[in-house]
Amino acid sequence: MRGTFMKDGKPLTKESKRRRGGYLIPNLLTTGNLFCGLFSILAVFNANYVTAAIAIMVALIFDMLDGKSARWMKSTSQFGVEYDSLADLVSFGVAPGLLIYSWALSAHGMAGSAVMFAFVACGALRLARFNVMAAASESKYFTGLPIPAAASVIATLVIFDHHILRMGAEVKPLLILIMTLTLAFLMVSTIKYRSFKDLKFKGDHHFNYLVWAILALMLVVAWPQVMLFVIVAGYAALGVVEKGGSLLVKAFGKKERAGSEQPLTEAKE
Repeated sequence: MRGTFMKDGKPLTKESKRRRGGYLIPNLLTTGNLFCGLFSILAVFNANYVTAAIAIMVALIFDMLDGKSARWMKSTSQFGVEYDSLADLVSFGVAPGLLIYSWALSAHGMAGSAVMFAFVACGALRLARFNVMAAASESKYFTGLPIPAAASVIATLVIFDHHILRMGAEVKPLLILIMTLTLAFLMVSTIKYRSFKDLKFKGDHHFNYLVWAILALMLVVAWPQVMLFVIVAGYAALGVVEKGGSLLVKAFGKKERAGSEQPLTEAKE
């Protein structure tokens, strides 16, 4: 029969062909993610740091698309999860680790190598924990800073410094050392970060959201070197700020309860 494909002696229906295509597209996007990570590593070897940083950001786009496409097509699989994690470790662990070492941390010698290893190792631990927790439950929050966000902070900082900041040789190694250690700690921490998977808008404010989105897009287009770093660094700091705010609320709440209970005990005495 013309146009009919066979598998195990049985014809493939349109539904089965659609299902196979649904599994193929997310994995192709994951392959694009992996390719960008390897390209970034090659660019680091050639000292093309801005090119390496841009490749990491392109890998981030592929990483977002493969997850979205898998959910839209309802074609998530254990193979896709494992393949995506391996690609993420290359693109958002090894590639930014080599980039940050060659760009700034090599001045510290073995200490710089240890910090680079800490970043890659914490990224691998973050991916392993995410896979285990994602299999157990679906949450609107990430536990710890996602590794693509940590890699994006490094990549956008390299671009920001190349075009605008231009840190001096005396300041850059120490500042980047502290920043890399902080990112490594945030990835394996228990600080909650918003995932924005089920982002919902109130019906009465759709126009306001549209205006803010247009303004944000205008800023990114006008100053991409600055705004991309501000966005990803702001997201990395958001979890810390929210955690600190919740701790302060709890601390003041305990003091207020203790203050309200004290007069009652004194009145009883």
